[in-house]
Amino acid sequence: MTESSTPAHLKTTADAYGAVADLYAELARDAFDDFPLDRAVLAAFAEHVRTAGAGTVAELGCGPGQTTAHLRDLGLDVFGVDLSPAMIDLARRAYPDLRFEVGSMDALELADGALAGVVSWYSVIHTPPAELPRYFAEFARVLAPGGHLVVAFFEAEDGPLTEFDHKVTTAYRWPIDEMAGLARAAGFSEIGRMLREPHEGERFRRGHLLMRRG
Repeated sequence: MTESSTPAHLKTTADAYGAVADLYAELARDAFDDFPLDRAVLAAFAEHVRTAGAGTVAELGCGPGQTTAHLRDLGLDVFGVDLSPAMIDLARRAYPDLRFEVGSMDALELADGALAGVVSWYSVIHTPPAELPRYFAEFARVLAPGGHLVVAFFEAEDGPLTEFDHKVTTAYRWPIDEMAGLARAAGFSEIGRMLREPHEGERFRRGHLLMRRG
């Protein structure tokens, strides 16, 4: 995808994260230290991937690479993809033993069925709602049958889909049932879900979905 053909919302997101890349990386470095439930979701995902026969996993929207490194530490063969060249530069410097690529999660340069797992850890939160079904379709395309997907996002609790003023750029809070419905429409079945109340300093409840491609 050339810069001239990049959709406006993707360019906005990439530019916004590029502008705060160093600060973001510093804040995210110990992202899992105080969040045992988040670690548990990723551990469950890793166990499902290993039980299904392992294979390659992609973290899509990997940022500075801390979640990719965490997945590596869980025993997965994993690489990261991010739209922001600045984030990829930081990830490569921080984790030189891991593979990181610049790319867009809605148009991956991967063959059909190439992956055993896909991780979208707060990486679809800036996607305009009308575009999100296309992302789930791409996740399904690159996953082998029986492959696993985990998605983390800001949850809308009992309210409707809501736009909010994320510190980097516009983002969306999704009711977990609606997010699960988008995944089902793309051919995924739900294994489990986790809702976590906001910790100190967080504004919103967090949603997590663990899915399997049919």
